[in-house]
Amino acid sequence: MTSSSASGDHHPATRPVRIEGADLAAVLHCAVKEAIQRLHAVSAAVYLLDGRHAELRLAAVGGNPPSLFTFPGRMRQDALYASSRSLASGKTATLPDPDPVEQGQEHALPYPYASLSAPVITAEQRFGSLTILRLDTHGDYQAAEHTELQALGDALARALADLAGRGTVIEAGPVPTLAPRWFDTDAADATPGWGVPGVPGSAGISMMYPVRRLAELLNQATTMDDIVRAAQYCVMLPLRADALVLTSASQDRLWVLGHSGASSGLVRNLHGARLDSRTLAADAYRGRPLYITDGRPSLSDWDDTGSRAEACLPLTGSGELLEFSPFRSSHVIGVCTLSFEGPREFPPEERTIMTMLAGLLGAAVERVELGVKQREIAEYLQRSLLPSALPESPGLTTSARYRPATVTSTVGGDWYDVIRLPGERVVLVVGDVEGHGIDSAAVMGQVRTAVTAYATEGHSPTAVIDRTCGLLIALGTGLTVTCCVVVLDTVDGTVEVASAGHPEPLVLRPDGTVDILTAPANVPLGVPAPGAYQGREHTLEKGSVLMLYSDGLIDWNAPDPQARARALLGAGAAEAGDDLEQLADRLTAEITGPHQRRDDAVLLLARYEGSGDLKAPRSASLHIQQRDLRGVKAARNFVEEQLIVWNREEMTDSLQLIVSEIVTNALIHAGSDVDVRLRAFDDHVRLEVRDSGSNPPVPSPLALDEEENAEAEHGRGLLIVEALGGAWYSSPNGRGKTVSLDMPVEVPEASEEPAADGSPFS
Repeated sequence: MTSSSASGDHHPATRPVRIEGADLAAVLHCAVKEAIQRLHAVSAAVYLLDGRHAELRLAAVGGNPPSLFTFPGRMRQDALYASSRSLASGKTATLPDPDPVEQGQEHALPYPYASLSAPVITAEQRFGSLTILRLDTHGDYQAAEHTELQALGDALARALADLAGRGTVIEAGPVPTLAPRWFDTDAADATPGWGVPGVPGSAGISMMYPVRRLAELLNQATTMDDIVRAAQYCVMLPLRADALVLTSASQDRLWVLGHSGASSGLVRNLHGARLDSRTLAADAYRGRPLYITDGRPSLSDWDDTGSRAEACLPLTGSGELLEFSPFRSSHVIGVCTLSFEGPREFPPEERTIMTMLAGLLGAAVERVELGVKQREIAEYLQRSLLPSALPESPGLTTSARYRPATVTSTVGGDWYDVIRLPGERVVLVVGDVEGHGIDSAAVMGQVRTAVTAYATEGHSPTAVIDRTCGLLIALGTGLTVTCCVVVLDTVDGTVEVASAGHPEPLVLRPDGTVDILTAPANVPLGVPAPGAYQGREHTLEKGSVLMLYSDGLIDWNAPDPQARARALLGAGAAEAGDDLEQLADRLTAEITGPHQRRDDAVLLLARYEGSGDLKAPRSASLHIQQRDLRGVKAARNFVEEQLIVWNREEMTDSLQLIVSEIVTNALIHAGSDVDVRLRAFDDHVRLEVRDSGSNPPVPSPLALDEEENAEAEHGRGLLIVEALGGAWYSSPNGRGKTVSLDMPVEVPEASEEPAADGSPFS
């Protein structure tokens, strides 16, 4: 830090100093203009104390763009800026010098300017400070320059005191006044490759266009691909770079978020690079932009020709909003690396623009990454609160779907449940908690637990919702809950329905008609009921399909949501036939598209198969732990043993190979425990493999291109599954997915030769 002892109102100046004007704006502009002309600065600014004297605010700026846009809008009085330190000390102050050049790398401050500031004070009043910027290549400020600026500060203080004496409030306005420096030109006005040569200010104004355009595009960015496309258009192309790579830091390493141009070499070297390594990007992560200008190989050493220029720019996150200072530990989240062909200079004004662009990119990257993490947390929380699997019940087949809202990253409060009771009874539950967020999820967990507990005790549906409502009121959550509880007796098809402000369930009859299982309209849970909750009893025919759902399944602005739900069920059943999983996919197809969804959606389907003459399928299951190295072998042995028990040995080879591929895929990509289930029917055997991964498996053919091959290397086993087993299905649920397929039982053909005992069959 450099300072002079100049303070007070008596300082010699090389020329007489006079600051004057009719009002505050004119006085400030005069001071800024005089400072630029007398000290040959690229820009100058005046900071004034706010009304509470808590911080300095930018009041007036003049100079060349883009330098005049680098002044912080406000700062605390104890900040490390020259402007605040000069006011605090009553002396002129500068920023510390940049670090020396190390190993051919040029270290620079965030912006390539050296600042000098003088206090604007009188013996009775403290107003603020006067600050100038000039290129950091001009060396240290000399004593005469300190004296000159202090004289200007003293003159400005006298002018402001005179205005204050006449009743003018000396405070910065909501927006500082800006005055571009049109009155003369210097080298800073003529950055090569920008603007119209010979036209003062053209280069600076032209350089600000990519900044404005990038800010506009990043405001609309919702994914990392959006950010990379914006960076390509507003950073890589205007700066004439050949390659761009964005990286973020995690677990003491840099990880590539996206890239553009001829960036394959940079990506290979940067992805996974340690933050303590001696590379350009790792050094830039410490908070300062770094440049290789003369074509020598960078420390990353990815280009063997040695003819590249590079710039590594720190991506800074939100951190402290009031200031950015190179002298504190800034909130760096990653690095933007740019590569250029051949030796290339980086003029000061261009470095300024690059720092601005990197700052915008850093904020956008941080926002998108935060959104991704929030969505992951929300999805995990929602999955953990939903049932892990639907229980099997003789005479009843069930399927469920959950789809989160897309207009919010917070968790919702929709849920479903299937609860098996003694006496061949099954409870079906669907509910919806008001709002979104952790509060809604917490209430959902409370209500779901209460409903399950009361239903397991054997209470009727009306008693279940009545007791749950009382508990919710006692807890004082403040959120209302809609809920529908259905108890089905699988022996005789009797159905009891009770609803607490929730859409009534629908039933698809065997003849194809769709009806409503009507029930009295009760108030939602959490609202004191005027009387006891009421329910209604119905009877189902064998083959009927029940549909319970939350209102997120239906278009939120449909004129008649119930009619819309009936039409949806009828159309879906006509297309899906008897397959309940396909029906569930059909019903949720409209809410899995790219359009925005305002609410979560839950769907619970149950087909009543009847009892008596229907023969329940034989079933067996196997649980494989997440890191069980012998899990695939256990699955193969499980399939072989069950097929022998069921006299289906002829299917062993195919099903063993299929289960190997599906279980391997689940263990590698889902990273969770895996459940394998076999169900033997008269004419087919069904294989089901369940894991907690949310992404469906995608079969991928062989690819000749290297990049395509890398994308597809993990999907080829499913081609074997398709070849041996035909059609297979991936059915998502609240806590993952189930991959299933049906293998038909081969019926032996009659022999043309009579058997030895005279029978026509051998």
